Formats: sequence, C-alpha cells, structure tokens
Amino acid sequence: MLDTPRRTPMDDCADTPDLDRKSRPSGGQSPAGAAVKETLGMLRSSLRRSLQGAAGGGPLSPGGKGSKVTTREGATSSETGSPKPNASRFGDSLRQKVVSGRRSLKLITKAMKRSSGEEGRSSIPEDLLEERVEEVEPEEEEEEEMEEAYTLPEIPHIPLSVMQINRLIEMEVLEEAHLHLLALRREFQEESGRGEEASPVELANKEKDLSLLYGDLRSKMAAIVSASSARPSRNKGLLVLVVRIIQEEERRAAEPGGLPGSWMESWRGAVEEGVRAKVGGVHLEPRESHASWLAVHLGLLGKAVVEDLENVRRELRWSYPPSFKVFSTYVHAHHREVGRHLVELEPHVTELKDLHALLDWIAHRYQSERIMGNPSLQPDMGGESRELQLEDDFLKKLEEKYCQRVEEDIRASLDRVTELQVMEVWLKGRGPELEEGVLTSEVAMDVWTRVKGMGVNARTISPQLEQKVIGSCLQEVTQLPKRFETAFRHHCSTLRPRPLWTEYHITYINSFATLQQHMEGYRGACPDQVEALRQEVHRLIVRLMQDLEDQFKEDVEPYLRRMMTRKWLTSDRDFQQLQSRTELLERHVSLLRPPHHQEFASRLHFHVARGYFSQLMKNNYSCKNSKHERAAAKIRRQWSGLRELFQDMKSTHEWLHPVGDDLSDIIGQKNKADIKNHLQPLVEHYPDFSKKHLVAVLSFRGLLRGREHQLILQRLSELKKKTGGAADNSNILFGAMQVAVNTECLSNLPFSCLSFLLPDS
Repeated sequence: MLDTPRRTPMDDCADTPDLDRKSRPSGGQSPAGAAVKETLGMLRSSLRRSLQGAAGGGPLSPGGKGSKVTTREGATSSETGSPKPNASRFGDSLRQKVVSGRRSLKLITKAMKRSSGEEGRSSIPEDLLEERVEEVEPEEEEEEEMEEAYTLPEIPHIPLSVMQINRLIEMEVLEEAHLHLLALRREFQEESGRGEEASPVELANKEKDLSLLYGDLRSKMAAIVSASSARPSRNKGLLVLVVRIIQEEERRAAEPGGLPGSWMESWRGAVEEGVRAKVGGVHLEPRESHASWLAVHLGLLGKAVVEDLENVRRELRWSYPPSFKVFSTYVHAHHREVGRHLVELEPHVTELKDLHALLDWIAHRYQSERIMGNPSLQPDMGGESRELQLEDDFLKKLEEKYCQRVEEDIRASLDRVTELQVMEVWLKGRGPELEEGVLTSEVAMDVWTRVKGMGVNARTISPQLEQKVIGSCLQEVTQLPKRFETAFRHHCSTLRPRPLWTEYHITYINSFATLQQHMEGYRGACPDQVEALRQEVHRLIVRLMQDLEDQFKEDVEPYLRRMMTRKWLTSDRDFQQLQSRTELLERHVSLLRPPHHQEFASRLHFHVARGYFSQLMKNNYSCKNSKHERAAAKIRRQWSGLRELFQDMKSTHEWLHPVGDDLSDIIGQKNKADIKNHLQPLVEHYPDFSKKHLVAVLSFRGLLRGREHQLILQRLSELKKKTGGAADNSNILFGAMQVAVNTECLSNLPFSCLSFLLPDS
C-alpha cells in the first residue's frame, strides 16, 4: 500500500553517520526537504554501486544490434553467458554512469525548486549541492538513432518502499523507480508461486501497490512524452529512459504483476495528447474581431505543424530506436489531431469566404510545400501520406454547407440586381443603354459574372465542387425571371404606353436572352438546371413580347378597322397612321437581338396582313361605277409600302408578300369575264382562299350577281380541285378571317345557287 513504507537496505544505509546527515530532517527544515535529502542519499548510494559495477555495463546503456536485452546478472534473453567487458567498454560505461548520475541529480534539484515555488533559490542544503561527482566530459559525437538493444541494470534484491518508489516517480528519477518496481514485481511473482503458503491479503495489497505505482509511472511517462516536442532539449535524456522502460515492459507483458494494456499504445496516445495540446494552443482570434480570422488561424496552424515536425526530426528522433517510427507516429498524430480540430472549428465557419478558405486548406494547402510538403520534412516523409484524417462524411457536409451558402449569397446578389434596376433606372425614368445597336442593361452581365465567379472559386478546390456550385447557382437564377417580372410590372405599369415602357420591354427581352446564352455553357455539367432556366427565360420573353404585340395591335386597331371603306378610298389619313405605327415598330424591332427581332416582326407582319385584308370580307363598302380600279391601285400601293417595312424588319413571312397584288388583280379588272383568269395565282399562293372569301371580294368589287359571278365561282372550284384544295397549315391567312355575308345580294338567287356560297367541305 502507498501509506505503508517498506524496510529496505536503502533504509539501513540511511542510518550511517554519512547518510544520516543527508536524509534525516533537521530542526527548522521542511519535511519536503528531508524527503528529498533522503532520496538524494539513496540516489548517491545507487550511483556508487553503479560506478563500482561499471565494468559490467551502464544502466540502460545501448548494447549490440538487434533486440537483445542483457541483465546485470550476466544472462541475456537469448544467451546463457556474456563476454567480459574490455577496457574501452569499461570507460564508456563509466562515462555513461557519471553522466546519468549528474542528470538525475540535476533533475532532483529542479524538482525541489518547483516544489518550493522559488526559482532563484533551492531548498537543498548547500553542503549537499557541493558534494559533486567528479566530472568526466563526454566526447562529442554526431547524433544517431538509438539502437534497439539495451542492457538492463541490475534489479535490486530488495525493493524500496511504495512511498519511496512513488517519490522517485514524482521527481522523474525513472530509472531507479522502474528497477525497484521490477524488484517489487519479482517479489509478487515469487510469493504468488508459493501457492497456499502465500497470504492472500498481502498478495492483494502488493498487487494493488504494483497497479498504483505502474499507473503513476505510465502517467509520468505520458506527461514527459506529451511535453517532449514542446521542450525537446529538456526531455531529451528522460525520453531515453522512457523508451527503455517501454521496451522492457512490452517484453514482460505476459508476466503477472504488470499493467494491463500496451505500453506502446500508451506512448502513441501520449504523442497524440502532446500534438493535441500543440494544435489547441494555436492562436485563434474571435470571429467578430477580424474579418480574416480563419485564414490567419489556418496559417498559424500550418506553421505550428511544420515547427513541431521539424523539432521531431532535429531533436526527438535521436531519443528513439527505429522500431518506434517516431517521425511517422508524429505525422499520423498531426493528421488525426488537425482533422479533429477542424471538425471542432467547423460550426463557427459560416461565411462563404471562410468556408472556401477551410476547404482550400484541406484540399491543397495542408499537402502543399507550405506544410506537409515542406522541403525541411521531405527527407523523412518517404512514403508517408500527406492527407488529413477526417471523419467519413465531414468533407461532404462541408461542401454541402458551402453550396448552401452559395445559394444564399447568389439569392442576395440577384435581389440586389433587381433593386439596382428599381433605384437607378425605373424610379429615375432613365433610358436603357444602347450597345452594338441593341438595347441592353447590366442585368445579364451582373448575374453571369456572379455565377461565373462562384464557379471559378469552387474550381480552385475541385472540379466536382465547381459542378455542385454551378448547379446551386442555376437553381437560384431559375427563380429570377418571375421575381424580376413581378418587380418590373409593379414599378413600370404606370409608364404605359410611353416610349420608356416599350424600351424597357425590349431591353429585358435582350438581357434575359443574353443571360440564357451565357448559361448554355454549363449545359454539359448541369443539363437539368440549364434546361429549367431556359424554360423560365423563354416564358418571360414570351410574356414581354406578348405585351409589345398587344400594345402594337391596340395602337393600329382603329386604323385597320377603317380600311376598305368609303373614307379610306378618298383619304389616306388612317393608312398614314397605320404606316407611322408600323415604322415605329420597325425602329423598335431593330433594337431587339436576333432571333427575337425576326420572330416579333413576323408575328406582327401576319397580324397587319390579316387585319388589312380582312376588311375586304366585311362588306363595309362596294366599289361601284368603276371605283374598283382606283381601289385596286390603292391596295397595291399601300400593301407595297407595308411589305417593304416588314422586309426591312427581316420578317420570315415572305409568303405574305403576293397577297396584295393577287387581290388587286381580281378587284381591278375592267371586264368581269377576265376575273376568272386571275384566280390561279391567288389559289396557288393561298390554298385556304375559299368561295366565301371570293364572294366577299367580288362584292367589294361591285360584282354581286349574274352569270359572270357564277362562272367565276365555278372557276374557283375547278382550280381548287386541280390543286387538291389542301391548305398548308403553316401558311393560313384567309382561313383566320371572318366573312360577313351580304344577305341583300343573295335575296334574288335561286336556292341551288346558294351552294356556291357555302364553306368548302
């Protein structure tokens, strides 16, 4: 038990006059000083014994190569005898004994200073400190790794008391403490082997003492190992003792009385604990106090890793034999502890720039020449991995968090794009800019630049992350058309029908068409998102173009309605207004980007053609007394002007061009009998031209009844049968016109003649 001192030969030595002065507490001296003096006396006695037996080898001194362990009794684990030491070995052993003794004395002195709390004054009496072993200067040699083999010093026959061994452990006199632990363990094994003769109570107490002492020893060794990289010079000598104790305990692992668990694993755990303290001690500024808090911290963290591994290469590795693979152990410890540190850091990383810095540090900087690829470490890196050891799903979660933050930032950017149009354009009534002959705005470039920037930043980490980021961006951009349109209609509805209203529509048709073209570049990586965006942009453009079309139709409707009337025949005012609106339309269409300008021009070309010629079908006017010639010339002239305007607009409906001439030829014939000879071009160009349409045209021409009327209708039937009578669904003009039948002109016709006026079946 820890509170039951054992009587040992050391205690007997303390009764001698020489040692009594150094071990017994004197008047006015603290118990701690007396305890230390007692231990100093034991240490000097052990040192004298070691010096006397130096010819047999120094304590824990290196032996031959391999894993052979030699005891002071002269037997090895693989041999029954050992050669006699020569003079050279005796000198080396003596030198090592003296250096070891001096080191132990210095360690005890430092321990006394720490326990007294006074750095500048030692509580050890000066007469003790003056008694010094004669110094023997060691020869300067180049540092080399320790050899695996070592010589175990003589195990004492009678161990110190539990309290004394514990005191040695506390003061880091590890060699003596371990030897006496081995002696106590040997006693336990011998007593356990006696069977029924042994006292169960004493065995239990001794086993408990061994467990407590071994636990204290392991804890002390772990503390030394943990602090070794931070203070390599101070712990360099102690590490040699730690290593030999670990080797000896691993060799004796199967013997009773030892501590459960691997000593090597305990050593690795201590290394990790030291690395954890090193990593945790890196300065970390509060997030609120510095915008680049994380970048600064990661820079300092990388520097600390390199410095620590450089210390291991330069200082610590000489205190370990090759089997410990000390550098590799520290490298793996840094991989694990830095990875664990980043996991703890992640909840505090919320800004996009910080998430990018963290991902970049993990993916590139940690493995780069700045840290694990540092040239100073490469001689020992060999085949060591440079990658951090992270939790399985940590990187995936971090990338998802990055993408989520990208979505939030893109959404905010898109809102700012709309707000900028509201504040700087719509509310101020500022006209859009003209670029390369078309109206445009900053909307497309602002959005595309932002998305491209997000992708480029993500690409610096990995192509896979770039694809995820672009997908996230496109999902947000897909929501932009509807939100933008809502804001546009809210702020610009009062502008209608002012010119700005039209210019804004054209501007945003161009802008979103340009945006869609830019985003098409990502179709290979994100086809679904690009297609979804294309559909939303198309719907917006269709709605904006429909607004323009409806506005134009509304503007020209009054003038189209007054065509083919008595007033129309005598005045050009209404047509001039129609032509003026169409010319304005031409200027607006020229400001649209292709292909939307052609599509828009073609649709309005068809609307004007249908609206203009449908007036012939309404029977609003009949050209009698040769007025039909003047009407035909006017139709030919007016339609020629409109046709040229739509040609300039690049309308794709060239099939509408002949209609004016074809109808003028029919209406303008002086001889009614010649009309049937001019039907063929009209039927060929417009297969949907039917009898009811011809009746309406003849009515406008003033031919209401009679034999020639019937012959003309009959000729139309023959032509339609000859051509098959099928109309091309893509070129339907007359089929979209309503025909108003004049009942007055039909009142005198026999019932059999009415069949000519019925629609074709």
